[in-house]
Amino acid sequence: QLQASGGGSVQPGGSLRLSCTVTDGIWSHTGMGWYRQVPGKQRELVAGIIVAGSNEHVEDFGKGRFFIARDYANNRLHLQMNNLKPEDTAVYFCYVETGGNFSWGQGTQVTVSS
Repeated sequence: QLQASGGGSVQPGGSLRLSCTVTDGIWSHTGMGWYRQVPGKQRELVAGIIVAGSNEHVEDFGKGRFFIARDYANNRLHLQMNNLKPEDTAVYFCYVETGGNFSWGQGTQVTVSS
């Protein structure tokens, strides 16, 4: 249902772009975005959108660095991450939400290290 791509290893200050493709059509869902998780910690929200509206949300740690780009023609959502910091190192999970039910992508590793 969700195909995630992007991620990888970068040095501090670098950039990465995550992409998430919804194979059953983006309009089938209410919300979409990303969470991230580091070992031993709970999964935390990174950014999300309301599919049918203009609402976008980026958590405080990402504001001014992380940006969402919609590509509805290709049922895709992108997360552009700039000025990455070591504390951004995590597995990033794409999600869609429909009626309160969440579906998750397979997760992609982002490593920020010098």
